[in-house]
Formats: sequence, C-alpha cells, structure tokens
Amino acid sequence: MNWLSELFYGEGVAHTVLLFAFVIAAGIGLGKIKIFGISLGITFVLFVGILIAHLGFKINPEILHFMREFGLILFVYSVGLQVGPGFFSSFKKGGITLNMLAMTVVFLGVVITIIIHFITGIPMQTMVGVMSGAVTNTPGLGAAQQAFADIKGAGDPSIAMGYAVAYPLAVIGIIFSIVLIKYLFRVNPDKETEDLNKLTGNNDDNIKLISLIISNPAIFGKNIVDVHRLLGRRFVVSRVLHANNDKIEIASSQTTLNENDRVYVATTPANMETVIAFLGRQIEMGQDEWDMLDSHLVSRRILITKSSINGRPIRQLNLRSNFGVNITRVNRSGVDLIADPTLTLQVGDRVTVVGDENAIKSVEKVLGNQMKRLNEPNLIPIFIGIFLGILLGSIPFVFPGIPQPVKLGLAGGPLIVAILVSIFGPKYHLVTYTTMSANLMLREIGICLFLACVGIDAGGNFVDTIVNGGGLHWVGYGVMITVIPLLIVGIIGRWLFKLNYYSIMGLLAGSTTDPPALAYSNTTAGNDAPAVSYATVYPLTMFLRVLAAQLLILFFC
Repeated sequence: MNWLSELFYGEGVAHTVLLFAFVIAAGIGLGKIKIFGISLGITFVLFVGILIAHLGFKINPEILHFMREFGLILFVYSVGLQVGPGFFSSFKKGGITLNMLAMTVVFLGVVITIIIHFITGIPMQTMVGVMSGAVTNTPGLGAAQQAFADIKGAGDPSIAMGYAVAYPLAVIGIIFSIVLIKYLFRVNPDKETEDLNKLTGNNDDNIKLISLIISNPAIFGKNIVDVHRLLGRRFVVSRVLHANNDKIEIASSQTTLNENDRVYVATTPANMETVIAFLGRQIEMGQDEWDMLDSHLVSRRILITKSSINGRPIRQLNLRSNFGVNITRVNRSGVDLIADPTLTLQVGDRVTVVGDENAIKSVEKVLGNQMKRLNEPNLIPIFIGIFLGILLGSIPFVFPGIPQPVKLGLAGGPLIVAILVSIFGPKYHLVTYTTMSANLMLREIGICLFLACVGIDAGGNFVDTIVNGGGLHWVGYGVMITVIPLLIVGIIGRWLFKLNYYSIMGLLAGSTTDPPALAYSNTTAGNDAPAVSYATVYPLTMFLRVLAAQLLILFFC
C-alpha cells in the first residue's frame, strides 16, 4: 500500500494533480449550496484548500507558488478581456456619477483599513488581506501577495488568512447594506419600476426604426450625405420609396431625397424627435410593409467571422457600390449600434444588411457568417497579451516618497494589457474575440487554481490564528470595511443624486465586485437595472481594488 500513501501524502505529479482536483471539485460543489438564498460560490475552493492543509496534506512550495501565480494571471487577463470593451464607455453620461460613487466606496474602504491599522497595530499586509476579503475581491488579494513578496522576498500567510476570515460575512454584509438602504428611504418597488421605465425610454444604446415622409423644402433635391451634414445627428436611411415612380431604392450616401419620398430610418431615441422634425413627419409603416412593397429586398443579420474584416470601418467595405446593399445597424455584445460609415467592425459583430437576396448571399461570403469560425479559440493574441502584461507588470516605476519601486505586478500588468488589447486590438487587425463560454472557462480555471493554492498555503496555521492570533477581531474589522462605505455611498446616491434604487443595488454590488450580491439584486429587482449599473462600475472598480491593495503594501510595509 506504499503507492497509496505516496499518492496522498507524497510530492509527485500525481499527488499534486490529485489534490488540486479534489480541492477544486469539492469547493465548487459546496459553493452551490445556498443558505437563506445566499451562496459563497467558487470561493468555497479557498476553504476546502484550508481544510485540506489543516489535515496535513501538502504540495511542494515551488509548485504551489507557480500554480498560484499562473492561475492569477489567467484570471485577471480573462477579466480584462471581458470588461475592456466597456471600460471607457462606462464613463459616459450617468456612468460618470456611478463611477465616482464607486470610487468613493473604494476610497472609504482604504481609509478605514488604514485607521484600523494604526489603532490596533495589526500589520498592514494582514489588514490588506482583510480588506480584500471584506470586498470579496480576489485579484486584490493576489496583488497584495505579489507586492509583499517583491518587497520582502517571501510571502506572508496572514494575507490569505485575513481574506478567508473576512470573506463569508462580507457577502452577507453587502446584501444587508442593500436591504438597509431600501428601508431607510422607504423605497416603493412599483414607483421605482415606473421611474426606471421612463429613464430607459431615453437610452441612447437603443435603436429606433421609423418610417418618415419627406416634407421639409430645405432638403428637397439634396442627397443623404448633405442631409447628414446639415442635421449633424446620428441616423441611417435604410430604404427610400420615391414618390415619382413608386420604386424602392436601397439608400446610399448619394441617394437624392425629394418631396413626399418615404424613408425607413434607424436612429437613437435621443435623436429621433430631431430627425423627424427635420426630415418631415412620421408615418405608420413597419418593416413588414416595406418588405411587401418589394419582395426582392430582404433584411438579414450577418455574423462577422472573417479576420480580414476585423478593425475595418464600414465605409471601407464599399458594400453599397459593390453589391447594392446597405448596413443599417450593428449588434455588438447585445447592444445595437448605429451603422455610421466610420464605425469600426469587429469579429463577432452581427450586422443588419438590407438588399437583394442574391446580393446578401454574396455579402455573407465577404463577411464570413460562419459560427464555426468563432468557436475556434484565438490563442495567439491571448498569449501575446499575457506576455506583454507580465512585461509591463515587471517594470519598476520610481515615485518620490516611496522607498521601493512600484510594479504593477502579475495582477495589474495583465489586467491593464487585457483592457487595452480588447479596446484597441481590432484597430490594428488583432482578433481578440473569444466566446463567452471560452472566456468563462479560462477565467474559472484561473481563479480555481489561485484559490486552491492560497487555501493550501494558508491552511496549516489557520485555526491557530483564529483561536489565538486575534482572527475573531479581524471578522469585526472586515464587517466595518464592508458595511460603512456602502451605507455612506448608498445614502449619498439616493439622497443627493436621486438615483433609482435598482441602480443603487447594482452600484453597491459592483463597487465590491460581488457576484452573489448582483444575483440577489437581479432576483429582487426583476429587471436589468442592477446588472447595467454593476457592469458600468465593475471595470474601474476592479482596477482600483488591485491598485489600492498594492499601494497599501508599498507604503506601509
């Protein structure tokens, strides 16, 4: 039975893989258990790792270190690819207010952490672990561990233990704060839903399709490109029914508009009234009626799958002149965009094309429209991005007043590069598209490996720390870091900025990067408002959490 003993208690490859497989499988399984509708999710991998280490199971420290850092890199890079496309757009309009409030949550958490450090004398690296657990932010934990190891040349298990102690009550504390805000302001769900419906009716991310009859003498005889210059608003004319010959024409920039011509227009809610007032008057004529007038014209969605199209603007494709078809709108990640000629297309976009059926079949060959191609992973850009991320994270930056050079580390570097690659990659014809399932798989594997390593590394001294090392006090400090900033910002958002309660729910969940709180908010709200505000603040919050953890280690350790 020596082989069995070696398998479970040795240090070979089989032992290492076996232990990782058990910890991850058991952790994910236990994480699905809900208590009062709340589950800890994948974080249970951490606690199973702690239990296994407490029972005496070990992994070679060098292998443990490698797997932890590799898992962290996979996780943060996948997160960066996911949040990158919406990173800068999240600052538009109402997003500025939400992101400022989320920044306030991060700032207040850091301030409370520093105050507790000075009052209690708890080492800052431990407090950063508590802070990361209190806001359920795993990349912050990884960044703190990396920064501390860079400074001291060795890790500190108390960082992971502080995280593990604070995390469970943090999930409850976030949801408690969301509920308390509701009762403090006596929120009426029906009224909030009604107010939300009024707001979403003016969302610029929606596309409105309208039929108009041309009646403005100022544009009689002018072509569409001249009308665009005069109006200066975003709209696309899809089809024109000329009054003089009752013939439907696929609109181009040179199509001339005359009195009583009928046009089918795609525009945004914000621009709709202006477009109607300038062109003429709206008429009741839907897409079905347009299709009946000319059976040769069809409207079809085509999936862009050819890498040669990636990063090219619509104007450059010359689809109107080459095939006699017109792109009216572009769907990207579930959001409809106006097909402006300057809009840059990306692999994975779905474009709505109007034209003759035979011509559309030819356009399909140009754009791809083969789902199978999207299922093929684009591994080269991923590993190029990881390479550049590690390179960036390893560059030392010297700042006055900081004794040690600042590095973005293995968490910050790949995160920043992933965001930049996802935004600017298509402009340089770099295919960055990955399916949601592929991204999720990469992300979950990374975080599982990281949490398993952290748990196994910290588990040997975990119980002793809790019982004799003041770990119970860390729980209370974690609750303070969780609840106080959320309540302050929730009150400010509701009282000062008059935010919709459902948006506040997503804001508080997103500012702590907490999926269980988002799940609770979505279930309670019954609409997409919490998810929208969560997605709005998540990219910046994730970046700030990673940065804050590193800066606290660099300044106070």
